[in-house]
Amino acid sequence: MDDTTRLTNDQSIKLFIQRDYSEGTAVKFQERFPTELEGRIDRNEFTGIISEINAIFADAEALSCKTFMENCCACLTGYLLLLCMPTHYEKCVKRAAKYIAEKNENVLNHRGIFMVDPMEKGLRCIEVCIANTRR
Repeated sequence: MDDTTRLTNDQSIKLFIQRDYSEGTAVKFQERFPTELEGRIDRNEFTGIISEINAIFADAEALSCKTFMENCCACLTGYLLLLCMPTHYEKCVKRAAKYIAEKNENVLNHRGIFMVDPMEKGLRCIEVCIANTRR
């Protein structure tokens, strides 16, 4: 399967960075550089952004003593504890959203690129919009 799908309209191109299932079902996105971004952003910079997003989601799904205790305490309280505090996974999802927003503001938007938080697409893909396409 191709790593990007292109939909065009009058003003923008939408690319979809698909999930990478080569190592299982963990949330991981393909790190291939879309040819449509050639000349707009450095290849290493873009793949670095995707790599960092992948690292954040890997941390979210990692097993640790903290997540084990969090789940045990939640179970013991009939999961009422989860109403009072965010889980490690929720914190990581917020961290990923904040990272993407920061990269959009500081790096991508200046180059006519906008990356959509993958949570808005149900973690199926990362949508990348390219504005003002060159003909």
